[in-house]
Amino acid sequence: MSYEMSSEQLRDEEEALRKQIRELTPEQRKEYYRLEGQKIKDPDTYAVLNWFIMAGLHHFYLGKTQRGVINLCVMLVGLVFLPFLPIVGVIILVGIVIVELPQLFKSQQIVHAYNNNVMRELIHKVKSDNASQAKSCSLR
Repeated sequence: MSYEMSSEQLRDEEEALRKQIRELTPEQRKEYYRLEGQKIKDPDTYAVLNWFIMAGLHHFYLGKTQRGVINLCVMLVGLVFLPFLPIVGVIILVGIVIVELPQLFKSQQIVHAYNNNVMRELIHKVKSDNASQAKSCSLR
């Protein structure tokens, strides 16, 4: 996934993917939209979760469990240090904010890129599933 794409490039990519969806058979489109409803993520939900920058909840939302766990653990370490070594605790927490803050400002693009990737994968899956079914029918 490329989060460095501009909003215009992401929209162009999405439109090309939507064109591919329109070219699917009615059965394939039905299956595609069923799967899409389960996998597409909401940019607003991501942005809200991103406000909890230090907890890393936005990473969990997009399925980046490992990064979310790391974020959460580092935050907890920073909070544990606060009462005993406040300077260290503050440095850790500020470090998390510095690393994660850019994602807050790019949340729309990040989710758009994620959703485009999901669309691409689902189109491929629906087409390959249909090809597999056609092949198994011809073998009978």
